[in-house]
Amino acid sequence: MEKRAIRSFRDLMVWQKAMKVVTKAYEISRKFPKDEVYGLTQQLRRCAVSVPSNIAEGYGRKSTNDYLRFLQIAIGSLYEMQTQMEIALNLGYVGQNEFNSLSEDAMEIERMLCILSSKIQVS
Repeated sequence: MEKRAIRSFRDLMVWQKAMKVVTKAYEISRKFPKDEVYGLTQQLRRCAVSVPSNIAEGYGRKSTNDYLRFLQIAIGSLYEMQTQMEIALNLGYVGQNEFNSLSEDAMEIERMLCILSSKIQVS
């Protein structure tokens, strides 16, 4: 398997996967009740958007410590997103399959962020 050079945060597989999760979170939350537009809908979308945003912002920092801090913030946003989805599941706004799908994506991204963090610390 040929490795490609990382020239931009857009080349990071974890950023690409996080962007797909944002789309999925928007699609899922579009089905939430209208009275949740300023509540759970907005909260889910904000934490989903925060993940790739923090990966990108950290990448742009000139300090390794800053980069690692932003990756940790991205992981925190993933946890927040999973919590929002669990609330949506408990309220019957999402089905088990949608919940499982987004949770699996979040866990994969978390693993990737942990690996990226450890590689950054070593270099």
